[in-house]
Amino acid sequence: MHQQPTPPSAPGGRPPRGPHAPFATDVAGLRMPEASSPPPPPSANPPPQPPATGSGQASTTSPPPRQPAVAPPPRTPPDSRPATELPSTHTALICVALPGLAISGERGQLAGCGLDGFYRGGRRLLSRCQVRVAGREPLPVQARMTGADSARFVGTLRASRAAGPDPDVVVERTRHADGTERVTLRNAAPRPLRLPVEVALGTDLAQLGVIAAGASGPELPASVHDSGLRWATADAAVCVTAEPPPSDALASAGLLRWELELPPGGKATVELRVRLEGAGPLRPAGHAATSPLAPARAEGDDPRPAPLLHSAVADLRALLLRDPAHPTDTYLAAGAPWRCAMAPAEALAAARMALPLGTRLAAGTLRALARIQLRGPGPRAGLIPGPRRDAGPHLPPSCTGTEATLLFPALLAEARRWGLPDQETEDLLPAAERCLTWLRTTVGDGTYLSDPRPGGPARCETQAHAHRAALLGADLLDAYDRPGATELRQWAQTLRTAFQAGFWVEDRGGGRPAAALTPDGRPVPHLTATAVHLLDTGLLGAGRLAPGLLDKVHTEHLARLLGTPAMDAGWGLRGLGAKEAGHNPFGHWTGAVRVQETALAVAGLAVAGYEREGTGLLKGLLEAAEHFGHRLPEMFAGEQRSAGAAPLPHPAACRPAATAAASVILLLTALAGIRPDAPARTVTLRPVRSAPLGELRLSGLRVAGAPFAVRVSRLGLAMVEEAADDLQLGA
Repeated sequence: MHQQPTPPSAPGGRPPRGPHAPFATDVAGLRMPEASSPPPPPSANPPPQPPATGSGQASTTSPPPRQPAVAPPPRTPPDSRPATELPSTHTALICVALPGLAISGERGQLAGCGLDGFYRGGRRLLSRCQVRVAGREPLPVQARMTGADSARFVGTLRASRAAGPDPDVVVERTRHADGTERVTLRNAAPRPLRLPVEVALGTDLAQLGVIAAGASGPELPASVHDSGLRWATADAAVCVTAEPPPSDALASAGLLRWELELPPGGKATVELRVRLEGAGPLRPAGHAATSPLAPARAEGDDPRPAPLLHSAVADLRALLLRDPAHPTDTYLAAGAPWRCAMAPAEALAAARMALPLGTRLAAGTLRALARIQLRGPGPRAGLIPGPRRDAGPHLPPSCTGTEATLLFPALLAEARRWGLPDQETEDLLPAAERCLTWLRTTVGDGTYLSDPRPGGPARCETQAHAHRAALLGADLLDAYDRPGATELRQWAQTLRTAFQAGFWVEDRGGGRPAAALTPDGRPVPHLTATAVHLLDTGLLGAGRLAPGLLDKVHTEHLARLLGTPAMDAGWGLRGLGAKEAGHNPFGHWTGAVRVQETALAVAGLAVAGYEREGTGLLKGLLEAAEHFGHRLPEMFAGEQRSAGAAPLPHPAACRPAATAAASVILLLTALAGIRPDAPARTVTLRPVRSAPLGELRLSGLRVAGAPFAVRVSRLGLAMVEEAADDLQLGA
């Protein structure tokens, strides 16, 4: 696995701000980004900061007294120097088969600008690939993705004046993430055509981080090599070969030339192959015959779930990576183009939502992270390292290592319910126990789990993750006769009692959960989408869900808030309420619609019985997906929906993104309410009674290691159509 560079910190020693952690390397290298954003301009040249992996400071020993709801002091103002503009991704066609990428605009030409190019392992192998026929660029008429890893571009031109207004040559380009491009010319004229074809090539062999920072250098000089061209630096060399070989190759201009003879109705094809010398053929993990993801399918009254689910499964496969030291273990990269490597918290969250596609992805992710879990004595023992993530203007960046450490035992416990074999579960149990020990040690005699840095806040979503980890972890420990379950359940009960008193901010509308508590116990009252994690409690045995931190009354208030226009943009759930200070509809955590939180809200609201609010979010997201070609980005602008409008893309969002693709699996399976208990050989169905999409059939899933299919009727009744022979329907 090729490592990508860690971005520098922002001026003044602060972590750079923004939506992404674009240059995290894979888990084998364990080099995490300093913060969750693209790098600043290299001219700033600030000193680096160490990654925030967290030391785990406990909170006070008892719940703090209630204080008036106040906002924390203002954050340090950002640096006044203009930021480097990131290359946009919202109009790009991004072909993904990691570690390979191919990115271009809708014209199809790789012009050497922005992100254009073929990539492998974070390095741009080719930045320019411009086709000219008879001295002209074809007129682009269509560009579309034909799969997660391929795109098709069609252009036309008139080869002779006698053709009139009608094109007589069609130029089709098929591009693949593995570094292959086919250029096919078809003659639609009634006479033979002799067409000169030129392909102009060039590259800078730049790393993606350098390109994102706007600091890539000039094109390298080329040399003629075999049936194409070659470029080299001190540490890398790449060649482009052509079939058939060109009739002429000009290294000084980076040109390959052909004279093609096309009979009437005939066609000719030129195939280009981009290869990194010494690296061997690209073998994407997602293309293996033994994919860890089942080929799920959807069909029913509503036509939208079928293409959405198809794209989601394809995107998840495209984002699969192998652990180079343990090639049977696969896990998900966070997203393309910025985050083509593992981000532990996102990898675990996506694997958890994708459990209906089988448990092999979860097992590979857990094993890979168990190998990097911190060991030995000290307060960080048991922690899974992770980078910081920007949290908006009201809170400091959070440590995703804390989230990953809490997600680990929850994913293992739920994977067991979905069918992870006992031996694999037992092998991973010591790592889960270390996570749970870290949790109890970090909380100590306190109640809340606070941020790892000294004086860090206690975040709402962190308490939700910790509470779920404690209950699911205790269930897991009991199943294998391990000690510690009683203490975890007792602490979870204490946390529930304290949370309902300390985190609930009363107001005239019935109140809301605080986004966090400051170290002195003051609530940060802003309403954010992270509150939906309070509805995500986790799966126990016999189809039961774990209790949550909110009581019934507070759950109802939260459900009503999530369904208001302040949070529901009409396309999905905003990251920050529209009426809150600092709201920005394009802000990653300050107002953009985030697909993962929207899916969690839909699933959680359905379980809690608030189907109207959940259905509104579901239908909005499905309609947004149509505007994105049924390939959801990680986020998009939270502008309020209006008649005839379309959702506004975020110019730097990852698409595909692992959590967005996996959210589709969660959304659709939540409608059927599938709750398996493989150790007990049962599966319980709790479908959404209102059947918001009419009849829906999901097939190609996996429960207890066997194919599984379920149908939900228009009356909201669910029936199993395919399952393991010994799997019984639970009550």
